[in-house]
Amino acid sequence: MSIDTIKQRIPDYGKDLRINIGNVLDPERAEAMSAEQIFGTALATARASRNAELIALVEAEANRHLDEAWLKASRAAAAIMGMNNIYYRFVHLASNDEYGKLPARLRMSAIGNPGIDKADFELMSLAVSAINGCGMCIDSHERVLKQAGMSAEAIQHAVRIASVIHAVAAVLDAEQAAGIEAAA
Repeated sequence: MSIDTIKQRIPDYGKDLRINIGNVLDPERAEAMSAEQIFGTALATARASRNAELIALVEAEANRHLDEAWLKASRAAAAIMGMNNIYYRFVHLASNDEYGKLPARLRMSAIGNPGIDKADFELMSLAVSAINGCGMCIDSHERVLKQAGMSAEAIQHAVRIASVIHAVAAVLDAEQAAGIEAAA
């Protein structure tokens, strides 16, 4: 399986997504991102987007570019941000400021010891947070990344990956739903 397999699954109305997925996952076009960062981000965001077919296709491609530590860290980024983004979005959006003063009391050891460079884990966490819509988490991860010396171009590209992966997942979900409806 490859990026071409993913492109083939996108219907004609999503032709821009076919072009974009090839572009955002091309290490030659990724500004200031390594292949590990690109495919780690792609895998974390595919998992966050929850389309089983896309997860399998991206995971197969990621296996060609990532070692076990990166694979584990990208899965962990999707998992931990799935929890944190909900919790911290609530804290941020609740009218009562008291919640922001209370301890989260949620285990988050994956963030402290991700098994890869912390900045790389933060980059994947930022991309997942963009999908999950947590402004508080986006701000926090972006701040850590800038302090670590990550370029604005790399940060933007990670979110570009997230946006394309999420859109492809939505198209595949819609096609599956339409196929089920047509068969009924």
